[in-house]
Amino acid sequence: MLRRGNFGRCTKWPAMVVAAGLPAGFHFHDLRHTGNHLAAGSGATTRELMHRMGHSSMRAALIYQHATNARDRSIADAMSALVESGRTAVPESSDNGAHQADEDGDDGAAGAVVLGLMAC
Repeated sequence: MLRRGNFGRCTKWPAMVVAAGLPAGFHFHDLRHTGNHLAAGSGATTRELMHRMGHSSMRAALIYQHATNARDRSIADAMSALVESGRTAVPESSDNGAHQADEDGDDGAAGAVVLGLMAC
């Protein structure tokens, strides 16, 4: 019977790891971690990761959602695209939008931020 204690011997895991070009000391559980890290990087939500791994708590699933520079760059690029599309969607006025208001005449706090960005 295959068990945790005899898995390496029964499957010749250490030799298979080297033959596959993986680093020595690579564990079977590393495959699970890598797969779920890739799923998280592909955009899987925490709930989807929980389902894939059989976790009942968000804490366990969050282990696989590492922050990466590539993902950070992707988020920043998406945010920039949203700001740019908002800039081109707003018609220019003679006062650079400084007094532009919505239907009720109140831009609120968010309106002030957007108007400040438009002035840049």
